[in-house]
Formats: sequence, C-alpha cells, structure tokens
Amino acid sequence: MIERRPTSNSFISQRLRLHYVDWGNAGAEPLVLVHGGRDHCRNWDWVAERLADRYHIIAPDLRGHGDSMWSPDGDYSMLAFVHDLAQLVHQLERAPVKIIAHSLGGGIALRFAGLYPELVSRIVAIEGLGPSPAMLAERRKQGTAERIRRYIADRRAASGRAPKKYASFAEALERMQAENSYLSAAQAEHLTRHAISRNEDGSWSWKFDNYMRVFPPYDLPDGEIEALWAAIACPTLLCYGEKSWASNPEEDGRAVHFRNARVVSFADAGHWLHHDQFERFMAEVEAFL
Repeated sequence: MIERRPTSNSFISQRLRLHYVDWGNAGAEPLVLVHGGRDHCRNWDWVAERLADRYHIIAPDLRGHGDSMWSPDGDYSMLAFVHDLAQLVHQLERAPVKIIAHSLGGGIALRFAGLYPELVSRIVAIEGLGPSPAMLAERRKQGTAERIRRYIADRRAASGRAPKKYASFAEALERMQAENSYLSAAQAEHLTRHAISRNEDGSWSWKFDNYMRVFPPYDLPDGEIEALWAAIACPTLLCYGEKSWASNPEEDGRAVHFRNARVVSFADAGHWLHHDQFERFMAEVEAFL
C-alpha cells in the first residue's frame, strides 16, 4: 500500500507537454526515476516511497506514456527520448542528479549519462542495454532497406489500430497479471490503476500510444553506443533478472565498455525485477546510492 502521494507537474520538451510526479523534499539531492516502454511513472511508487525522505524524487512519464502527450508524428526514437530527459534535467536546475531507470528508460538514461557525464553522479539501469548482441545480429540480417520498409508498414498498420478496450477494470487487471506473474495482487492493482484511463463508453484502455509498439528500424551504430557507455564517468549499477529475456552484459561482453560498472543478477526475477525482488533490489540500490 502506497502511503505517500506525489504531486503532478509538467514541463515542455520539443513542443510536447510532458508529465512528471514530484515526491517533495525539494532541498534534498535530486533522484530521477525513468520508466520503461509502455509503462508509466507510477511504476516507481514503491521505490520512491522508500527513498523520498532522503532524496528529491522526480519521476517523468515518457512521451507517449502515462499522462504525457503523444508525439503528433509518432516519433519515439531514442534521440527524442534522450532530448526529453536532457530537457527535464536542464529545467530542474539541480544537476548533478542520480538516476534509476528501467528497460527503455535505462537505455535513455545511459545515453544521457554518456553525453553529459558531468550531470549524473550515480546511475542504476535495470536491463537497460537493449537487445543482446545476438538479437541485434539477427535483426541486421534483414538489411537496412527491408527494416525500413517493415517499419513503414508497421506504422501504417498502427495508425489504423484503435486502442484496445477492456469492458471492465477487472479485465484490464487480468491482462496486467498475465504480463508479469511475479506481481502481487496489490502491485498489479496499483500498476493497472495508473496505466489505464476510462473511455466515454465506460470501457478502459491503456494510456500509451499504439505507435510505441513499432520500434525504429535503426539506432546509433554499435560502436557509437559503446562509446557513450565508455564516456559515463559515474559509478554504474547494471541489474538483471535471471528469468528475464534480457541478456546479462557480463556474459555477452557488453560490460567491458563501462569504466566503473557492477552487474548484479537477481534470482527468481524477470524483466521487472524491481517489483519481483523488491527488498533485495532496494538493498542493492540503497547501498549503491
């Protein structure tokens, strides 16, 4: 049960009004919490509640997620997300900040920390390095032109796809529980409550933009991403769930690109390990921060 309640705020980035919650304690050191794809800022409530007495916690909704605006042209490239995070930190005027980020948010935060190493003093990335080298190699077999044609076709399909409607909150909750079987009933209810909005006809739909289902056909070249990881100056904690789809960077070789990183693996945890093994995760994080 979440006892504390954050306040809702907004900032402007690239002409979009983006939402974030502020957990108060404004005089304390800033800690930014960045959620993953098709998620929302209230995903962090348990982490924030544990740390709010020591840090000034800011948790944004990424563009196209939660209560932030959707991108009019469906631009959900990594560069757009990194720009948004840079704008948030700039407007906070409190750098350097500490960051905890999950999945897509981890990829955004690690790039930001490599671009602006002086602005980040500690970073925790939960499965934030993206697809494994093996997955990327398989994707590249398609060729650039084929990937772009597929991207255009998928976006065209997404433009005609109406948001899925659930007849009841219970039906949406069931979908949330199916997505992550490790969640407790209370966790699933809380995450669902903040992930959906009610339609005029009484049905419920997820808040994220359907265009988020379509991944851009290319990213920075591998060498340039690795160079950004190598430019991160602050201590870095890379967290991985043993039962997740994500590839552990100590095993696939990516950890060598970081100057000062430690990899921690969590048993009996999947991709959302900060929910699956909350107490162990918090013990690691509190000691690290």
